[in-house]
Formats: sequence, C-alpha cells, structure tokens
Amino acid sequence: MLEKDQNSILEKIDFGKGEGLVPVIVQDADTLKVLMLGYMNKQACDITLRTGRATFYSRSRKELWEKGETSGNSMKVKDMSVDCDADTILLKVEPKGPACHTGNETCFDEANNRDFSFLRKLDELIAQRKKDLPEKSYTTSLFKAGVNKIAQKVGEEAVELIIEAKDENNKELFLNEGADLLYHMLVLLHHRDFSLVDVVDVLKRRHS
Repeated sequence: MLEKDQNSILEKIDFGKGEGLVPVIVQDADTLKVLMLGYMNKQACDITLRTGRATFYSRSRKELWEKGETSGNSMKVKDMSVDCDADTILLKVEPKGPACHTGNETCFDEANNRDFSFLRKLDELIAQRKKDLPEKSYTTSLFKAGVNKIAQKVGEEAVELIIEAKDENNKELFLNEGADLLYHMLVLLHHRDFSLVDVVDVLKRRHS
C-alpha cells in the first residue's frame, strides 16, 4: 500500500465527470518521462492504492486489468497524486520492462533513458543527508567536517582523476575517480546551499 492515505485520495477524485472513469498519466518516477495514458474507475484506483501495482480499467473490454499481468512488464507504483480539478491522476511508477504493448519503452515511441536519472536521486539523497545528518554516514562526516575538508577532498579527487587520465590501460580506475570527484563536488555544492540543478542552470544559460 502507498504511504499516502488511501481513503483521502479516493474521496478527492471526481469520478462523475467521466462517467466513472478518470484519465491516468503514467510517469517514470526516476526519469520523469511520460510512459502511457490509461484510465481508472474507483475500483481500479482502490486496488492500485492497496497493492502498489498499477491497475487500470479497459474501456474496450469493460474490465479491470493489471499492467504486466500477461506480459510481465509490470509497474510498481511509487506515488499517486490528483490534479487541481480532481479529475486526472498522475501515477509515478517504477517500470519493469517496456510500457507499451508494442514493445516500445513508452506509448509515445520515445526512449526512456535512465542513464542520468540516478544523478538527480543522488543529489536529493545528499540534500537529505545534510538535513538529517544520520550517524555512520560518510556524507554526514563530511558535512560535519566543514567546507575546508570537503573542498580538500574535491581537490584530491580532481588530482587523482588527472593522474588516472594519463593511464589509458586502467579504464575502471579512471571511471571510479570520476565518480568520486562528482560525488564530492555534489557534497560541496550542498554545503554551500546549492545543488546540481544550479550548475545545470549555468550550463543552460551558457548555451542558450
């Protein structure tokens, strides 16, 4: 069952406008790419909330259907929200396999590229670490050590990356140093009350 209160969501949705059905926009929770459009009646919405598995109502077959029940390409629901008019649902999911019955990643024939979605999650995780400061966390130890220590680590990782860049025989070590540098840079950004988004905005302005 989703963390959101099941009854409050069901009571909020206006199923009457669409004669018992509401459109459901399905979005990848990580990439934020729109995967498909489906429909739910109250029963499908209730099942989705209780089980955490995306369940819809087929207008052609006049029956409920669970995404992936035959294909195996299921969708684990991470969040459900309702629009301002209470007649459209936004479903954020973790897809297992293609979203479209044609085999495409989305029903709009778009690539659902997940390569960079983890950066956003890492950025959010570091922000949460700064807020909560959990014990036994390396990120917490950096925040507690202060800007000088964090900046020092960024410098050390940058130097190590430069050294490994000259060794063309060890690609794995080079990539690991790149990951270390990127992580420590994110920590430094958050220590200064910025985030990856702020750096991306600068890059966008430069190339606009």
